[in-house]
Amino acid sequence: MKPTVAPFPSSRLRRTRQSSAIRALVRSNSLSVDDLIWPVFVRDGKDTEEPVPSMPGVMRRSVDLIAKAAREAADLGIPAICLFPYTDTSLKTEDCAEAWNPDNLCNRAIRAIKDAAPEIAVMTDVALDPYNINGHDGYVVDGEIVNDATVEALVKMALTQAESGADIIGPSDMMDGRIGAIRKALEQDGHHNVMILSYAAKYASSFYGPFRDAVGASGALSGDKNTYQMDPGNSDEAMRLIERDLAEGADMVMVKPGMPYLDICRRAKETFGVPTFAYQVSGEYAMLQAAAQNGWLDGEKVMLESLLGFKRAGCDGILTYFAPEAARLLAA
Repeated sequence: MKPTVAPFPSSRLRRTRQSSAIRALVRSNSLSVDDLIWPVFVRDGKDTEEPVPSMPGVMRRSVDLIAKAAREAADLGIPAICLFPYTDTSLKTEDCAEAWNPDNLCNRAIRAIKDAAPEIAVMTDVALDPYNINGHDGYVVDGEIVNDATVEALVKMALTQAESGADIIGPSDMMDGRIGAIRKALEQDGHHNVMILSYAAKYASSFYGPFRDAVGASGALSGDKNTYQMDPGNSDEAMRLIERDLAEGADMVMVKPGMPYLDICRRAKETFGVPTFAYQVSGEYAMLQAAAQNGWLDGEKVMLESLLGFKRAGCDGILTYFAPEAARLLAA
């Protein structure tokens, strides 16, 4: 689109910026609480929470406190919450069997949230890294992260989450063919309404460090994830991955990380026109928090500006650790 602009002074583009009322009338994008998904970390225990040192303000919570937090989120109008488990080292194995244990942390938390706040949508993570003694998203065989055996495990994991009451399954593993396999299994087991929000374009990023601290995967990880997560230099590949996941049955797609990949968000939305999400990942959150705590940035303003940037790039929603704080500010 090429706008038609009269010559100055017939055209004074500052006219539409002269007051908050006028700016609101002509604003192209806006942020609301409806755009937020809150990622939370669940740990074992009761009435227990502990801070994640590399993510100021973020806590690991026991199941009972996760349910309480979900109730508070629902009262703020946040539409969805996403669960990530901090699994005890004793439960991490090479076969990752804890991933599909019906009574693992994640599945217990799903049920607790559904009891405490049935109106909030529960999203889950599907990847083996929280349960893998090797710290990888897939099985490691002779130093290789193998694809097809991993997909079989992910299907079992997704089914137990659906049976526990999850509304949205979020495969974040980046194995080939996992969306089709999970969708087929969900249909066969009668979970026709369980949605898949695919981490379709997940990059092998250095911005994930604090998250790995939060789920206890940092020390376990051997090597890197470059053979299955995307090369940060690639853009067209992201479009192929998104197209494939949609063809296999994904309802929604995600770009991860967020702010360094806003160009991918824009391309995804313009190319496919499907519900598109971004994950403002732990490193992005930690940077903004650190700068705010040092007085280098206005924390509240930068937080809201960063979230609005996702909407301007075409995102329908954002996974962000800022969700409760943003919701309170948006309601003020």
